Amino acid sequence: MEAGAAPVPQGHIALVGAGPGARDLLTMRAVQRLQQADIIFYDRLVDPEVLELARRDADRVYVGKDVGACAWPQHKIDRLIVAEAAKGRRVVRLKSGDPSIFGRACEELAAAEAAGIEVEIVPGITAASAAAASLKRPLTERGETDTLVITTGTCRPGDASPDRARLAHPGTAVTFYMAVDKAAEVSRDLIAAGAPGACPVDIIAAVSTARERHAATTLDRLAETIRDEGLKSPAILFVRYPKSLAAARAASAAA
Repeated sequence: MEAGAAPVPQGHIALVGAGPGARDLLTMRAVQRLQQADIIFYDRLVDPEVLELARRDADRVYVGKDVGACAWPQHKIDRLIVAEAAKGRRVVRLKSGDPSIFGRACEELAAAEAAGIEVEIVPGITAASAAAASLKRPLTERGETDTLVITTGTCRPGDASPDRARLAHPGTAVTFYMAVDKAAEVSRDLIAAGAPGACPVDIIAAVSTARERHAATTLDRLAETIRDEGLKSPAILFVRYPKSLAAARAASAAA
């Protein structure tokens, strides 16, 4: 006031989880950030109905990445959100699911912090939780599965595949993201590491949307089931190795 100048507007970036699809699965904080936003950068898997929750005059910019294409490389998205926040705008980076689970939040957090921009993460319901809810089956089950793993079937180009041998243990429930095209490899690696082919598997595609589909199978028929049912990404592969199955297998081997 003494200098006679207006205060410089402070920009802000919110990395917001849009949840798995259905807009009524957003958190109240996510809706609040959408209604405060000046500009929203949204992903390919964000349902258009979610964007209807945003303030009417907010700019909306699609920055989705299609499989096999890279029209919006990550470094370009990083520069864009920082540039808009540097203008004093309230920026929402809207991501399907939860920003912290395979959402490339690290790069965007680093870019914002390097530019001195205030940034926050607004968690969202991740696809694994939504899939379990749709199946009416918990992700863990007392006495059967006491370890829950969230992993991916697709890594960066040039990176080695995840070490799946450590996942093939009794009492483990594994949710695979981005793994439909790697189903044969997932099945082969787990069975080779000692998981029974009879391990139950659920495939849930497009969870919590009108396009949701579900197929139940076993680990040794995983790739075949996906092919026969015509299931496509986005989908969760929910693989369980119950303790009771391990016990039955041990008893059979001892007989």
